[in-house]
Amino acid sequence: MLFWIMVAALIFVLFQVKSLRQQWVTGPAFKLFKKVLPPLSQTEREAMEAGSVWVEGDLFSGKPDWERLYSMSLPQLTDEEKSFLDNEVNELMGMIDDFDVIHKDKDFSEDAWRYMREKGFFAMIIPKEYGGKAFSALANSTIVSKIASRSVSAGVTVMVPNSLGPGELLSHYGTQQQKDYWLPRLADGTDIPCFALTGPEAGSDAGGIPDTGVITMGEYDGKETLGIRLNWDKRYITLAPVATVLGLAFKLDDPDKLLGEKESIGITCALIPTSHPGVEVGNRHLPLEQAFMNGTTRGKDVFIPIDWIIGGADYAGKGWRMLMECLSAGRGISLPALSTGNAQLSAQTTAIYASIRQQFGCSLYEFEGVQEGLAQLAANAYQAEAVRHLTAGAIDLGQKPAVVTAIAKYHMTEAARQSINIAMDISGGKGIQMGPNNYLASLYMAMPVSITVEGANILTRNLMIFGQGATRCHPYVFDEMVAAAEPDFKTGLAQFEPLLFKHIKFALGNAFAALGHGLTGARFASAPKDDANKRHTQQIQRMSKALAICSDIAMLMLGGELKRREMLSARLGDVLSELYLSSAVLKHFYSRGANPKEQHIVDYLIQKSLYNCEVALKGYCRHIANPVIGALIKRLIFPWGSAYNPPKDTLKTKLALNLCQDKSLRDAITPMCYVGKNEDDAVAVLNQAMDAIDALAPLAAKVKAAQQAKTLPRKGSIFQLRDKALAEQVITQAEAEQIAAADELRKQVINVDEFDFDLGLAQGKEDDVKVSDAA
Repeated sequence: MLFWIMVAALIFVLFQVKSLRQQWVTGPAFKLFKKVLPPLSQTEREAMEAGSVWVEGDLFSGKPDWERLYSMSLPQLTDEEKSFLDNEVNELMGMIDDFDVIHKDKDFSEDAWRYMREKGFFAMIIPKEYGGKAFSALANSTIVSKIASRSVSAGVTVMVPNSLGPGELLSHYGTQQQKDYWLPRLADGTDIPCFALTGPEAGSDAGGIPDTGVITMGEYDGKETLGIRLNWDKRYITLAPVATVLGLAFKLDDPDKLLGEKESIGITCALIPTSHPGVEVGNRHLPLEQAFMNGTTRGKDVFIPIDWIIGGADYAGKGWRMLMECLSAGRGISLPALSTGNAQLSAQTTAIYASIRQQFGCSLYEFEGVQEGLAQLAANAYQAEAVRHLTAGAIDLGQKPAVVTAIAKYHMTEAARQSINIAMDISGGKGIQMGPNNYLASLYMAMPVSITVEGANILTRNLMIFGQGATRCHPYVFDEMVAAAEPDFKTGLAQFEPLLFKHIKFALGNAFAALGHGLTGARFASAPKDDANKRHTQQIQRMSKALAICSDIAMLMLGGELKRREMLSARLGDVLSELYLSSAVLKHFYSRGANPKEQHIVDYLIQKSLYNCEVALKGYCRHIANPVIGALIKRLIFPWGSAYNPPKDTLKTKLALNLCQDKSLRDAITPMCYVGKNEDDAVAVLNQAMDAIDALAPLAAKVKAAQQAKTLPRKGSIFQLRDKALAEQVITQAEAEQIAAADELRKQVINVDEFDFDLGLAQGKEDDVKVSDAA
């Protein structure tokens, strides 16, 4: 007994006496931490410090704050924003024939360009005092979503000036003189901007920009001026071929120390008129046959005044942080918006087509294989809207959540890719025959654009989500890294000590909670609502605790090596992503009034997310460096074995039938799907055909009764039996005409476009155009 008292006393003294504690405990721990941690470069630190941490911090730390999430009041569209959406956006969509834009003209009409410039489509984020719209992030996202459901090319053209670009950079960082001159010109369409970041040698690695600027004296406007001698070679720059003002990112050096004591200043952003001597623009790319302007810009020995730096000379070298903050916001608005338009158009049109199109005497949606795809389409459309709303809302609330926007970008573009693939599969030949009657082909062809830009998806998943999440969302790791980067050991140790003990307490708490949730199935976890989603929130909390402890173990075991174990860290990123997606779905459900019709969609999405979390965590346990440690972690978080299953087939069938049979629900979950009013608008015709066929329900009942009474043949659809039903007086002449009108719309839907041998759209008599089988 005395021995254990002495041991306890020794431990107490060891931890209470600072010199002993630092010599035997925290000092060695700090040395080990500095050894395993990779050096923290200035650009890495700036990237990590850029933006803010929001609800993802709670999810990563094992503490989902449901009260905070559910009570959060997200901004709504203003009357002005709604009016713009209902009027200007719809007017623009009516001016754009996407097939002609892509396949004939490779450009928008002069009227469409003029309308976009004059009506402020390029000025949605510019403050009102400069003539802009000052629309919210939600409005920006909603407008781009609606446009993208009609034309990806138009969506990209509108989104780029309103995301990363001169307008945003000037609004946040520009000098007053720069704002006063440029913002009104951008707002009224006098100038069209582009921003040149990507080059042949620097794509996703924007920090590796090879383009250079050197501080020097030169001549401008006939005077000797302090300025920058620039050399650049950029590509993939959207709007470059038509831009009148160029935002440029480059590495700035000051070998003669004309600005200060630093020779290597760092990444800098400048604004240059494209008419400036030496600026080359105009060579055009053709990204997957889309018509949005995209091309190159180059410059050799181009001299610009120093005050053309965005923000002036004081912002020289601050471009990396500026870009990180603006990219994080833009990534959360533009690409999720494009993806939402894609996912919702895919869901709405495919559900209607699967209802109209028949095979073997049945509508396509009656086949179970098709139902599985339709269920996923409904889920993707709902989730895209949920994530779009929550992420854009965060930005409107003043957040700049770099991790959340990376999650939104990656998962929404992947969901959209999945949706358009399913839509093409169900549509069969209808989907692959190009022409004005094909509402899917352009979306299908353009999908890789969203996958590639603003951080390619492989990079986003494998490096960014967890790479940033582990440092930004963890309550202690980033501060520990800053302490480790401190040149003075004693100063760094003083910063590190309190963090270390807090970190240990945090990790142990999560480990015990993860085991407790695993043993009890999380039945005693707190839940904000005692309703159908109670178990969902409890299970999300369980997976949040599991993520927290697995992340700490990974960082402890691998240190800086975790950065290179991309497949392992990606699995942890997948868990964080699924937790955010699930939270967005629940928030969306309750924000919309908890419509019972939507509960099946919520169940499907949460069940699938939890199953994905389990798959990712088991993969993490299987591939972590030490298999024994991996087995122990797996037993800790899944003590009884597998905990989750993917959605059942019966649930998939419910989703599919609801999507196809319930028009009000279908419209409610696809609000961004643009439906034109012109008779040659394929989506409009699709909806008109569905409405006309739905209106035949009473007549179909008459025909069915006559078939049962053997007045009419037992085989055959209402369309095939129309004439005989009229002859047998089962239906009236007016009803026969109603059936014929619906049949014409039905045929128009299942027809595909035909072209003459010169690839001009076939014109002529009705009997010259065959009804093509779209099966």
